[in-house]
Amino acid sequence: MVDRRQVMSFRVRAQQLDRARGGLDDTAVLDIGVQDTGPDGARWALALRGVDVAAPPAEAFLLLWTVRGAPHLYRRTDAGAVAAAVEPYSDADAGKRIYDAAKPLKAAGIGNLAALDEVASRMRAVVTRPTVKGKVSGRLAEVLPEPYLRACRPCGATHLYEMPFRLAAVRAGLELRLGTSPPVLQRIPGFRKAAAPDDRFDLVRAYLRLLGPATPRHVADYLDAPVRDVKARWPSDVVEVTVDGERRWLLAGDERALASADARGCRLLGPFDLFLQARDRSTLVPDAARAKELWPVLGRPGAVLVDGELVGTWRPRRSGRTFTVAVRPWRALDPATRDAVVEQAERLAAYRAVNLTGVDFDS
Repeated sequence: MVDRRQVMSFRVRAQQLDRARGGLDDTAVLDIGVQDTGPDGARWALALRGVDVAAPPAEAFLLLWTVRGAPHLYRRTDAGAVAAAVEPYSDADAGKRIYDAAKPLKAAGIGNLAALDEVASRMRAVVTRPTVKGKVSGRLAEVLPEPYLRACRPCGATHLYEMPFRLAAVRAGLELRLGTSPPVLQRIPGFRKAAAPDDRFDLVRAYLRLLGPATPRHVADYLDAPVRDVKARWPSDVVEVTVDGERRWLLAGDERALASADARGCRLLGPFDLFLQARDRSTLVPDAARAKELWPVLGRPGAVLVDGELVGTWRPRRSGRTFTVAVRPWRALDPATRDAVVEQAERLAAYRAVNLTGVDFDS
């Protein structure tokens, strides 16, 4: 029997959220990818794990559309291994990941993987130099037939379906230029996909290593993949544990770490930090009202993590030259914890290169 506290502490330690210093090579979350959504995205997530994000050159990073079609940051040296790891596991898996785009392809007798390959080939031909997303999309709409396209009412134009566009980019050897909005696509220099996924980057193993103990359903939901495909790739070196009456699994090599985990420290997690991406949300936040506050449909806040427990939410407030952090605690915070939150808010302000003018505790 494993209790919730052990699970939370294990994940803090596995994801190195208790680490003071670290480099890119030994930062575990870069193996699964660090989602880069919003101003406090991938680089802030790395900073929270002890990485001096101002030190590595921009060329050290690689930004790709991968899991769930979201932009994720990786080490550039891992490009080939990542490309192999994020591929759909089957044609059915590809169909699930591209959502509504699969229906017209099926009606036209086009396989989902074949469609991704076709889009990738066309994209590769279009992107011979850095090209803004809209221009790539427009060119693809000119050369691809109707099953690949949809009418976009908001802009009154015909586009490629969004998810095939995003998921085909890696297959085409394309990356997103850092810091561009709208996104600019460019070729990955010297790109060559690995022949087979490496265990280090295997997404099922990475999920268990960083967000375990977990079930196949948890992993499948994280990937937007069918459960049967995840089960077919379930590692053999796992151990079964029971968490709140539910059977889950953990990599055997992490069993001792789970038993002895005891997390300490305070962090202001970004809204899409990997810690908050676990698919067992009731484990992270057992209270339904608080879970709804942390994961609204639109406009997610960040989360306050203290000693392995989520104790509230936070939002940045910027107006002119002022920058404040609004904290909504879920419990009374003692003076030492409040001081730790203020310290982390100062760290966030330094990361954003602004001066912190205050921390507002909504109690």
